[in-house]
Formats: sequence, structure tokens, C-alpha cells
Amino acid sequence: MNIIIGLIIIAIGAFCQSSSYVPINKIKKWSWESYWLVQGVFAWLLFPLFGALLAVPAEHSLFELYAASPKATLLTMFFGMLWGVGGLTFGLSMRYLGVALGQSIALGTCAGLGTIMGPVLLNAFFPELNALSAVTSSVIIGVVVTLIGIAIIGVAGGMKSASLSEEEKKEAVKDFNFPKGLAIALLAGFMSGCFNVGLEFGKGLNFGELTDPMFRTLPATLLVTVGGFLTNAAYCLYQNKRNATFCDYKNGSVWANNLTFCALAGLLWYSQFFGLSLGRSFFEVGSAMDTLAFCILMALNVTFSNVWGIILKEWKGCSRKTIVVLVTGIAVLILSSFLPELLK
Repeated sequence: MNIIIGLIIIAIGAFCQSSSYVPINKIKKWSWESYWLVQGVFAWLLFPLFGALLAVPAEHSLFELYAASPKATLLTMFFGMLWGVGGLTFGLSMRYLGVALGQSIALGTCAGLGTIMGPVLLNAFFPELNALSAVTSSVIIGVVVTLIGIAIIGVAGGMKSASLSEEEKKEAVKDFNFPKGLAIALLAGFMSGCFNVGLEFGKGLNFGELTDPMFRTLPATLLVTVGGFLTNAAYCLYQNKRNATFCDYKNGSVWANNLTFCALAGLLWYSQFFGLSLGRSFFEVGSAMDTLAFCILMALNVTFSNVWGIILKEWKGCSRKTIVVLVTGIAVLILSSFLPELLK
């Protein structure tokens, strides 16, 4: 029963994340770099800070926690900065592939590589923790099956590109470009996997028994998102200067509207990792479900992103065969998340 409860909580977070790009469509008269930066303030700074504070018992502070483990703190934030690169390219992948296909490829890659990279890199820096023991044969099988699912989804994307006219492509996704989008989505997935690496390095950043198990990963989540914010903020401000779009922030007539939808997008996005922290507390520590919790979250994100893709008519005009291939790829991705538990 605990596993089911944990999965339901993670699924709710995944649904919220997959819905986070819908409010962005309501933003008016701002360039991409302007709204991306503002929603990032909510998604990567404010809401993660509120979440991390839930893990801090009375008469203690986050500063005290981070200062006590400077190496783990800095490495966690460093991998957050690398994840930030994935966040930038993640947005571009959806620009060229759409919400459904872009998220499927990027999050599928992130799920597979993030699951493996965490224990491997943690073992390299802290061999005494024996982190590689978590990478069992069943986990590796799950990752391999994940990559197979990505390949199948890639085939569906290629079929979509080949079957639609230029007019139909533009109607579904304005800047649709499958080869370019595929390359960007794979890079986004690889770099986004650093989020889980950061969580692995920061999993000891809590107050032990004084912290509710539901909130124990949230201080590390804050460090990762702060690192990601630094990367994204630097790029967005550069684009503001390059494109002369600093004037976006001076447009007072749209601030109320845009701030509202940026905040909503940020809250929905952060919900996935808040839900991940809560959901993992229902899994046995060190179990296959615990090791694959991040992978499960990404697989569920893919599932719900394709629901939105259908709602937004991004696959409109595709043949039934293309849809069957797409659904098959999604099914394989979902299976890959649960396969290690089934193989126990």
C-alpha cells in the first residue's frame, strides 16, 4: 500500500509539471528570455526555498545545514548549474518538437542517464558510501529499456516529420524541425540528468531524525535549482541585452497578467520535485523503487506531456500508424521505470 501511495503522489507532481507550460501560453508581449527568467525566479528560487524550509526544525537554519557539509553543498549546486544547461535546451526542444515529442525524448534520456549517473559519480567522489551497490542488474535493464523507448519515440517523430506538409507542421508546432529538435532534446536530457546527480550528492543534507522523511530531499533540491537558476539567469540576461528586450520589464500594462502566469508555471513545475520528496518517503530506503524514483517521475512526466500534446493537437494530421508507434514508445518508457521492481 505504501508503494501505491508513493506512486500516486509522484504522479500528481508529474501531472503538475507536465501542465506547467500551459500557463506560459497566457503570457503577453514578453520575449522568451524575459518570461523564462521571471518564471525561473518562482520555479527555482522562491518555491524551492519554501519547500526546503519545511525540512528545517525549530532553532536551526539552512545556512547551518549547508555550512556543516561544504563539499556536498558545492557539488550539489555545481551539478545544479549543469542541470541548468539542460533546462535551457529543454525549452528549445519543445520549441522545435512540441510539448509531447520534446518532453518525451528529453525526459526519457534524463530518466535513463540520470538514474545511472547519480550513483556512479557519487561513488567517484565519495567511494566510502558504496553508492554503486544501488546500480543492480535490474536497474541497468530498466535503463536499457528506457533507451529503447526513446528510440521508438524518435521513430514516431521521424514518421511525423515525413508525413506532414510544411503547412501542417507549422500549424501543430510553429518552429517544427525534427533533426535540430532531436539533437537539442538529447543534449537536454543528458544535462537534465544532472538534477538527480545533484540530489544524490545532497541526500545527506538534512537534519536526520529531526527532519520529517517527507521533506528530507528538499534542501538538496533547493541547491540544485539555485545552481540551475544561475545558469539560466546568465543566459536570459545575455539574450535580453543581445535582443534589446530589457524593455519587456518596463511594460507595466502586462506585469499583473505575466507575473500571475509565471508564478503559476513556477509552482506547477516545482510540484514535481516536492511530490518526488513526499513520494519517496513511502519507499524503503535503498530499495529498487527508491533508486528509480527519479526515473519513475520522468516517465510519468512523459506520459502526461503526451496527454497535453494530444489536447494541444500537436499530433493532428498524423497517421494512425504514427500514433501507434508513439504510444508504444511511451508504454516502453513506463515499463522501464517499473521493470526492476518486477524483476526482484
